[in-house]
Formats: sequence, structure tokens, C-alpha cells
Amino acid sequence: MTLGGIAGIIAAVAFLLLVGIIWIFLLRLTKTFGEINKSMVVITSDVDVLSKQMEDIMGNANELLDDVNHKVATIDPVFQAAADLGESVSDLNAATHRLTNRVTDTGKNAGKVGMAARAASSAFKMYNNHQEKKRQRTTDD
Repeated sequence: MTLGGIAGIIAAVAFLLLVGIIWIFLLRLTKTFGEINKSMVVITSDVDVLSKQMEDIMGNANELLDDVNHKVATIDPVFQAAADLGESVSDLNAATHRLTNRVTDTGKNAGKVGMAARAASSAFKMYNNHQEKKRQRTTDD
């Protein structure tokens, strides 16, 4: 055998090894793509189920939201009435405070008038006593 024949055999063996390695690689790659296809079928099926369930959930959520909005619209006048009542009670409380202050001020002024009247009465009595004593002196003299 010649050197060229040995080199040819080595090249042929190397080529067969390369083809064998590529063949194994392609078989594993085919198996992997098969698994990917199976997974895609399962994922697609699951996504379809989830999509249908989400449509149901969204429909229920919309109905619930409409119901809540209707009930809130029904309750709004109650809250408005409560707010109006609170404002009325606050106004009544303020008016009561004003009236109490007026009555208190009137009581204080009445007390002052009463004291002034007593002082005037005492002064008038003293004046009358003084006049009476004067008359008695003039009569006695």
C-alpha cells in the first residue's frame, strides 16, 4: 500500500466517523423537535382552555362591576342625605351655641341691672332718710 492509499483510507474512516456523528446529532435533533412539537400541542391546548376561562371570568367581572355600579348609584342618595343631615345637625349645634351665648350674656346683663337697681334703691332710701331727717330738724326747730 502506498502512502496515498493509506491517506485515502484514513480520510474515508474520518468521513465515516463524521457522517456517524452527524447522523447521531440529527437523530437527537429530530427527537428534540418531536418533543417540542408535542409540548407546543399541549401548550396550545392549555392556552385555548385558559382563554375560554378568561372570557368567562371577564364576563362575570363585567356583570359584577355593572351590579356594583348600580348598587352604588342606588346608595348615593343615602350618602347625600346623611351628609345633608350632618350639615343640618352642625348648623343646629352652631345655632344652639349662639342662643346659649345670648342667654348667658342676657343673664349677665340682667345681673348687672339688678345690682344697679339695688344700688339705686339703696341710694333712694338713703336720700329719703336724709330728707326725712331734714324735715324733722326743721319741724323741731
